[in-house]
Amino acid sequence: MVQLFSKVDIGKVRLSNQDAADAFMIAEDVAFAVVCDGMGGANGGDIASSTAVKAISGYVKKSYVCNMSNEKKAQLLKNAVSSANYEINNLSKKDSALSGMGTTVVAAIVTERYAVVCHVGDSRAYLVNDSIVQITKDHSVVQSLIEKGEITVNEAKSLPEKNIITRALGVESDVFSDISVVPVKSDDKLLLCTDGLTNFTEASDILKIFKQNQIENVAGLLVNAANSGGGGDNIAVVIVSQKRG
Repeated sequence: MVQLFSKVDIGKVRLSNQDAADAFMIAEDVAFAVVCDGMGGANGGDIASSTAVKAISGYVKKSYVCNMSNEKKAQLLKNAVSSANYEINNLSKKDSALSGMGTTVVAAIVTERYAVVCHVGDSRAYLVNDSIVQITKDHSVVQSLIEKGEITVNEAKSLPEKNIITRALGVESDVFSDISVVPVKSDDKLLLCTDGLTNFTEASDILKIFKQNQIENVAGLLVNAANSGGGGDNIAVVIVSQKRG
């Protein structure tokens, strides 16, 4: 049995909510989830993220076929993201007030055995069980510096450049998304989230919340933890929970 839980919150500082999320079952025991974090002015970020979620969800609903291979699921997600990129980019060209708008995205198709994850930007996917493992790798300035060995992960947390991403949906006419295929087992949880959670909550605290609470309460508790940690950004979380037997 697959259970889905989601929560989107404005946080404690921002005047508008530019995060968006969706989650639904696309077939028996096959779940889809998507989280986006918009950017680009007072209205642009909101429009970019909501457009992306609607476009990607719609594409997946229309195009998913039962018993697809992981390779075909990956291509489906890439095509859905590219379609959303085209739509957002066109909107930004038609309206000068939306010029330069964009959004991150992390989306996943989850079955009983695998999670196929597609992402652009610094919204993340984690696999949570007895431990918490980050599946995605941020497309960001600080991640590039970490990979070059110029800074440590701990140093990255305090850098002012930590919110600068190197890839986003809608900014260019084409977008390059990354795919991760992860085996899942009974009682695994897939967490999709924006940086409004990860910038204000340590991974160890996220794991503790999962371990110490009923799964139906976790999404709300994660949002509360991010707000308690400062709430300096919008927060979006989606949880896909596996339960067999």
